[in-house]
Amino acid sequence: MPQCADTVGVEEEFLLVDTASGRTSVRADAVLARVQDSELTRFHAELAGTQVEAATGPCTSVTDLGEALRQARTALEKAAEEVGLGLLSRGTPRKPSKQEIVSRGNPRFRHVLDTYAGVVEHYEACGCHVHVGVPDRETGVRVLNHVRPWLPTLLALSASSPDNGYASWRMVEQSRFPGSGVPPVFSGAAEYDAAVARMVACGTLVDHAQSFWLARLSPKLPTVEFRAADAAATVEDAVLQAALSRALVHTACHGVESPPVRDDVCAAAVWAASRYGLDGAGVDPWRECRVPATALLERLVEHVTPALEERGELALVHDLVGQRV
Repeated sequence: MPQCADTVGVEEEFLLVDTASGRTSVRADAVLARVQDSELTRFHAELAGTQVEAATGPCTSVTDLGEALRQARTALEKAAEEVGLGLLSRGTPRKPSKQEIVSRGNPRFRHVLDTYAGVVEHYEACGCHVHVGVPDRETGVRVLNHVRPWLPTLLALSASSPDNGYASWRMVEQSRFPGSGVPPVFSGAAEYDAAVARMVACGTLVDHAQSFWLARLSPKLPTVEFRAADAAATVEDAVLQAALSRALVHTACHGVESPPVRDDVCAAAVWAASRYGLDGAGVDPWRECRVPATALLERLVEHVTPALEERGELALVHDLVGQRV
């Protein structure tokens, strides 16, 4: 497998919250009008008018990545404060908006709303998406096949939307979309593209740029995009997701094989991660049984230790993991 690129970038989604009521507020346009793109970060609107996104450029150092994330949060917090709002980094809102949150003015947003109806009408879930550079799409598909068993652990590590007894209510809400969860195994880029095209033809995806898998090939960038994680509570949590995701990609690119796992067991592992986070049982996708979620996290770090050592990030990851367990 070709050498993977060194780059990593992060897209963070945030909620805008009225400071008086605590409810999310449909004021994304007002906030985005007060921030400017930079060499480090670009800011975007989301489907819900209660959300904004900050996307870093490609970074080779997680230190530089952390600085870009910190600057983006500062800029958004300042802009939100200027219009009387707070910025919340959480997988789902504590108090959702009572207003209509999806604008029909954007043709694509209108198409999404018409397609998914009530599933998306009040959908305000936020994630932390990590992009890791790959040299080509064939390599990207082999990486996807490798990382499948580890996606539930990345979710459990990130769970930041406790509600209704779940650690990640965001994942429960996301599971309502067709094709959500761990991606299937693909033989190559042609089979991957055919699967996306088939779902578009069946009407379950609005276009080829959309899919709901927890990891996918980016439709626009030469990257594998990890989409398992809830919104990161802190910059450090986002950096940890980025470091582990890049290490998984590099491990795959160095030819380390992941034993095959069943789709239904992966689905069980995603459910357990959303239900308990790191505080209860996870599902070991190889042994096909319940184990402590923290044991799966330890196994993940062990699996990617050579890649982390190669980049001098092992001590940082151990420190950040220690803060989470």
